Amino acid sequence: MSIILFIFGACFGSFFNVCIYRIPRKKSIVTPPSACPKCTHRIMWYDNIPIISYLLLKAKCRFCGKKISVIYPMVELLTAIVFLVAYLKFGLSIKLAIYLILFSLFIIIGFIDADTETIPDVLSIPGIIIGLGTSFFTIGIKSSILGMLVGAGVIGFFIGFWLLVFKKEGMGMGDLMLMAMIGSFTGWVSALYTIFYGSVIGLVFAAILGKRSLQDKLYFGPALVIASFLIIIFGKHILLQ
Repeated sequence: MSIILFIFGACFGSFFNVCIYRIPRKKSIVTPPSACPKCTHRIMWYDNIPIISYLLLKAKCRFCGKKISVIYPMVELLTAIVFLVAYLKFGLSIKLAIYLILFSLFIIIGFIDADTETIPDVLSIPGIIIGLGTSFFTIGIKSSILGMLVGAGVIGFFIGFWLLVFKKEGMGMGDLMLMAMIGSFTGWVSALYTIFYGSVIGLVFAAILGKRSLQDKLYFGPALVIASFLIIIFGKHILLQ
């Protein structure tokens, strides 16, 4: 079953690549079929096998010979690993299905934000609805609502503080909606820990990317999804309790 979940995840990762590329550009994720972004030639099914095709093609388009971004197999491999880890954590259960939805949103949102510095509402708002709707099987509707409000409220406070002190936007409404989504799945306690650990991870990103000051744009979205994923998977092992 672990192998099946890994393969299943890699296949979904291939679809997530389509979402990551097209959603910010406001294109349909259904049609047209996948094509090379350089020469626009349609990608045949045998060149679209997750991870394997990238290796067989030696990271080059079959038709134009231009280099294929390493992001594509990276997303496929990451999704496969995340699906496997989720299965090992939750087993075959309703919780597995619920958290696979959340983790899938994490992957798509994280890569979109890293690339475009935006978090589309078309992902976070349905995520909030799903988090609230499925809370009956996880944390309960009251905890879900409170988590959504706390997550959004804390980020809203920081948005206002950032504007007041630095006179510019450090975080945006996309981050607020993302935390509302995370809180709806995890509850208010985990939402607060997500913000704490996400801030630490964000500062690490800033150091690696050479950000000179807190006034520079930070990649907070990817930091939040990484923090939330780790908290969900490892739970009390990484919570300060």
